[in-house]
Amino acid sequence: MAYRPSQKFKKTLLGSGAVVVLAALNAPAAVSFAEEKYHAYKIAQPGYKRVFGSWTPVDVPAPYSVNAIHAALLHTGKVLLIAGSGNSQKNFDAGTFETVLWDPVKNTFKKIPTPEDFFCAGHTQLPDGRLLVAGGTARYEILNGEVKKAGGGMRVKNESPDKAVTLRKGTVFRSPSGVEYVSKFDVTVPKAKREFEISYFKSGQMKPWQTKITAAEARVFVEARKEGPQALTTEAAQYEVVGLKGEAADNVYGLAQKLTTEKQDFQGIKSAYEFDPKAEKYIPVAPMKDARWYPTLVTLQDGKVLAVSGLNDVGDVVPGDNEIYDPTTKKWSEGPFRYFPTYPSLFLTKGGKLLYSGSNAGYGPAEKGREPGLWDLKKNSFTKLGGLTDADQLETSASLMLPPVQNQKVMVLGGGGVGESSKSTARTSIIDLSKDSPVFTDGPALPQGTRYLSSVLLPDDTVFTTGGSEDYRGRSGSDILKAQFYDPRSNAFAEAAEPTVGRNYHSEALLLPDGRVATFGSDPLFDDKDNTKLGTFEQRIEVFTPPYLHKAGDDRPVLGEGSRELDQNGRATFKTKDAGRITEARLMRPSAVTHTTDVEQRSVELGLTKGRDGTTVTVDVPRDRTLVPPGWYMLFVTDANGIPSEAKWIQVD
Repeated sequence: MAYRPSQKFKKTLLGSGAVVVLAALNAPAAVSFAEEKYHAYKIAQPGYKRVFGSWTPVDVPAPYSVNAIHAALLHTGKVLLIAGSGNSQKNFDAGTFETVLWDPVKNTFKKIPTPEDFFCAGHTQLPDGRLLVAGGTARYEILNGEVKKAGGGMRVKNESPDKAVTLRKGTVFRSPSGVEYVSKFDVTVPKAKREFEISYFKSGQMKPWQTKITAAEARVFVEARKEGPQALTTEAAQYEVVGLKGEAADNVYGLAQKLTTEKQDFQGIKSAYEFDPKAEKYIPVAPMKDARWYPTLVTLQDGKVLAVSGLNDVGDVVPGDNEIYDPTTKKWSEGPFRYFPTYPSLFLTKGGKLLYSGSNAGYGPAEKGREPGLWDLKKNSFTKLGGLTDADQLETSASLMLPPVQNQKVMVLGGGGVGESSKSTARTSIIDLSKDSPVFTDGPALPQGTRYLSSVLLPDDTVFTTGGSEDYRGRSGSDILKAQFYDPRSNAFAEAAEPTVGRNYHSEALLLPDGRVATFGSDPLFDDKDNTKLGTFEQRIEVFTPPYLHKAGDDRPVLGEGSRELDQNGRATFKTKDAGRITEARLMRPSAVTHTTDVEQRSVELGLTKGRDGTTVTVDVPRDRTLVPPGWYMLFVTDANGIPSEAKWIQVD
């Protein structure tokens, strides 16, 4: 039901407010003032909030304001906000890397020592509740026209089968013509591979052993020592490693094809860490084989983690070399080979295949790796999925598995053209993976073309969407101060209260254990409609309270004491005085979100049994780990009106 102002308010506006109204006839500013006052009054009314919800700013003390590039909910109920260098070259050069831990219940903040630049890393929830953070920034981009010294990737070869070689940052490589280039990072090249070959004479007798040596190779970014055209080259050549003598000089050398002053993209790091929510600190684990900046990390049904895509240590999109992390051994191994643009949205589906929705956050050619499909990791086969409208506008789109996950429906919302395109689409599309030959079909349109839309699953089986911008990074003042609810049952949007803070690039939103939604970040290109004033990072936090909480007041279903683990039958029992009113139960996986990419969140429908005495409820969790990957989940129960309890945390092994 739409909100209508009371007759008393109308009389007040027309009576004591007559001066304002009369002034408005001649002054647009007065009209604006009156509209703002009326709007503020309207959205503060209980009747409005019960229909549309409400927004509340969070008081963040100045020392804890942070450029939230990443946000992850931990099973302690606290939210980890990771900035790293926060898209600030100044912070990067100074080695200033930040992480802040926010407690939404107490509204307290804590700075966390941050060992490396996790700006644009990947992250995912591990089975024990730790957060895996991998990759980040090794070097900021340098745009066309600003590159002063020729640079590029140098392949370093090692032909010695006896020992690996480590070349420190600052190692000099000299070209055949005498031009010198300096490495920007340490690089370790493994030992060459020694193979013994056996062959036979025609008589059948074995020939003597023959040894075959295959050189090992690693890659490092190099930059010319001096400016000038003499350092530019597009011809393949072998480079001497200055300082090596004798046999080492013969065995170790560089190979480069292209060293230019073209735009140099961001470069990634190989480092990986686990964040321990109890100790509240980062713990180093084995590094990845490939450096990654803008990677996606997705937890698989066995609790291992697949790392996909990203920009490598010379600024190229990783060509398809994916890796798998084992949280038991804390080490990485080779994964199935497949190319994706950076931050691809990959969802674990029933049976273990990964759905690539086509959503991604931005680096890679427009014609490669953009089509949605189902990826069979065991066979390393990829089945393309058709039917998607505006398929050329998937970059910066949102996508998520609709609730409950058992229905196996995935939705794509909005998006824009590749790169700095001004294109954006209002399209939503849904695919039902339970069908024999699934294809995308159009859903209801968004109010307007939208990039960077945040979309959050709620415990009442609706989806809350908010923010975004119509143009690239909010260009030309295009932030969208609107929010909507999507109901999968009716396949329709409904209006929600409008946020007061614009959110575009580098923004996040996630569900809190109390049923509210917290929003963070935004990194506009400009701060004005004329695109003349460079943008400033949005550090304010705003929290949305959904209508179900305004309807409930203090009368919410309450779960009492119960197990934080499942029994051997996959069940857990909780005491409650509200057993009679509880109708549904959901397990909701906590988010780890960045760049409109949140492949963690999912809502799982649970079996629900009530005790005979009416004082307990038992929930039954599906055994299928492709539906419920191991880890910590929020357990919500709801009543017939969709009013949820506060969450209880349960660990699924």
